[in-house]
Amino acid sequence: MYELIKQDGLAKRGRLHTVHGVVETPVFMNVGTAAAIKGAVSTDDLRGIKTQVELSNTYHLHVRPGDEVVKKLGGLHKFMAWDKPILTDSGGFQVFSLAGLRRIKEEGVYFNSHIDGRKIFMDPEESMRIQSNLASTIAMAFDECPSSVADREYMERSVDRTARWLVRCKDEMNRLNSLPETINRQQMLFGINQGGIYEDIRIRHAQEITELDLDGYAVGGLAVGESHEEMYRILEAVVPHLPVNKPTYLMGVGTPANILEAVERGVDFFDCVYPSRNGRHGHVYTNQGKLNLFNAQYELDDSPIEEGCRCPACRTYSRAYIRHLLKAKEMLGMRLCVLHNLYFYNTMMEEIREAIEEGRYQEYKAKKLDGMASSIKIS
Repeated sequence: MYELIKQDGLAKRGRLHTVHGVVETPVFMNVGTAAAIKGAVSTDDLRGIKTQVELSNTYHLHVRPGDEVVKKLGGLHKFMAWDKPILTDSGGFQVFSLAGLRRIKEEGVYFNSHIDGRKIFMDPEESMRIQSNLASTIAMAFDECPSSVADREYMERSVDRTARWLVRCKDEMNRLNSLPETINRQQMLFGINQGGIYEDIRIRHAQEITELDLDGYAVGGLAVGESHEEMYRILEAVVPHLPVNKPTYLMGVGTPANILEAVERGVDFFDCVYPSRNGRHGHVYTNQGKLNLFNAQYELDDSPIEEGCRCPACRTYSRAYIRHLLKAKEMLGMRLCVLHNLYFYNTMMEEIREAIEEGRYQEYKAKKLDGMASSIKIS
């Protein structure tokens, strides 16, 4: 159940009650594709850096170690020793990212595994079955994620198929949640809005999927080729047609600036690989801009990544030491940068929630963007 606590303009302060605990929104979900955050980050670490939701990838876990293996071991929560909410994406994004390895038909998608080339078939029912085996808190509906700049004719066909697939997903999840052998019989289902940069297609699809009364609604197919301005335009057009009393999730986005802009437009769930990926390359976020710790200027810098930050890296280590670790290719350097970046994101979400509660989101957003102006240009 989603509880809308406060609105400041369109910005939403909410609370999602799940079988694995409460999620305070707006929230950034920390991406652990293969049931782990890249950068040697443990689930104990996640607790220490204020993580609320961990996100794992259905396709990757289906390929390795296999969703049946995870089910036999008690589900994803037990498998990775994480007792808070987990969201699993549906495998639909791989329809986009593995374009050279798949064929899309009405019944589903035929893949070749990116690992060993073996043939895989994924349809709405199979995606729901895999996610049920994983026993995640929130399952995402199976969809096609077309390029945001695909032509109108293709986009309309794709969105219509995604709408039909969503009905199949809902029916199959209802069936799975009724089975006594299902690990998580309270698994939630989020539908996904598609339509590229065509406002009318997006709005029509949003209205269609809203009628299904799902647990939450995502906006997919953005940040895959269009400009930031086009993304914001689509959010302004489509979010008002999604239920305000349900979570609104912008998939795969983004930079701190993207998040701040999307919150203002009514989005309250986010995920992105940026903080962990950038951290593994020595790029760290601060309120004064994004730093590249490989730069020579930090060789003798004995200050933390950011003064006042309480992340595991900043509490103990200097920029100079972390730079040394990165240059020496010591895994600890990468790990500390990832921990700092995730802590920065999770702390920013805390600040966003507080600002909305206090009715000062516009002021907070302007100040945050102004402080991070240099990082926005290179993120």
